[in-house]
Amino acid sequence: MKLRKRNNELQFSGSAIQNRICIAIPLTGLVRVEWMMARYGQVIPVNWSAGELTQFFDTFSPLSYAVDDARNIAVGHAVANDFEWLLFIDHDVILPNDTFLKMNEYMSKGDIPVVAGIYNAKGNPAEPLIFRGYGNSWYRKWKYGDKVWVDGIPMGCTLISMKLLKPMWEESESYKIRDSVVKRVFYTPRSAHFDMEMGKFTAFGGTEDLWWCARVIKEKWLQKTGFKKVSKLRYPFLMDTSIKCGHIDNNGRIF
Repeated sequence: MKLRKRNNELQFSGSAIQNRICIAIPLTGLVRVEWMMARYGQVIPVNWSAGELTQFFDTFSPLSYAVDDARNIAVGHAVANDFEWLLFIDHDVILPNDTFLKMNEYMSKGDIPVVAGIYNAKGNPAEPLIFRGYGNSWYRKWKYGDKVWVDGIPMGCTLISMKLLKPMWEESESYKIRDSVVKRVFYTPRSAHFDMEMGKFTAFGGTEDLWWCARVIKEKWLQKTGFKKVSKLRYPFLMDTSIKCGHIDNNGRIF
C-alpha cells in the first residue's frame, strides 16, 4: 500500500525534527471544551521535538472511523513517517497537565515499550480500567501513584514504541477501509452463531485494546522485538496510575 506522508512537516537545516512522537487522536467529530483545555494545556518537556521557541508535534486524527480502523490508520501513518513513538489519546479522555512530562521520561529511557495512564469506565460505579486476567473484574491491589504491571490496558492514554508496532504492522494481514488498504494491527472481536446441538444462540464481543494486548502476549511480540526483560514478565504492560485521567461524556460528566 502507499502510506501518506505528513503534510505539515517542519524542516530545519535540511532535516525533519518531528519524528520522535506521533500523537494519534481517533475522533467522532465532537470534543468537549474540557478535553481541549487539557490537551492543549499540557506542560511541554524541554527540547521535546521543538524548533526555535515554538513547540511542534505531529498530531494525526482519523475522523469517523470505527475505533480499530482508526488505530490501524494511525499506526500506518506512524510507520510511513518513521516515528519512534505513538501516543494514543482518545477524544473523551482528559489528561492531567503533566502527562507529556511523564511520558517523556519513559521515551528517554526506552526500555518499557507500552505505558498507559489510568481512567475509569463511564458508569455508576465508575470502575478503573486496569486488568490482570480476563473475566475477573478490574485489578484492585494498588493505589493512585503506583506503577502497576498488568496484562490488559485501555488505549485512551497510551504510549507505544514503534519498535513494537512497526514489526506488528509488517506481519499483519491487509484489509481495505474505504479507498485505503491498511494492516490489521488492532481488531475488535465479534461473532454470533446458533449452536444446533445446544439449541441456543451465542454472541461474543470484545474491545480492540484488550484484543491487542492478548495478541502481543500470545504471539510473543515483546520478545521478537528485543524487549526481552519485559517479555519475561507475567504482566508486561505498565500502567502509571500517577497519570490519572478523566473520562468525559458529551454532557460534561467526568468519570
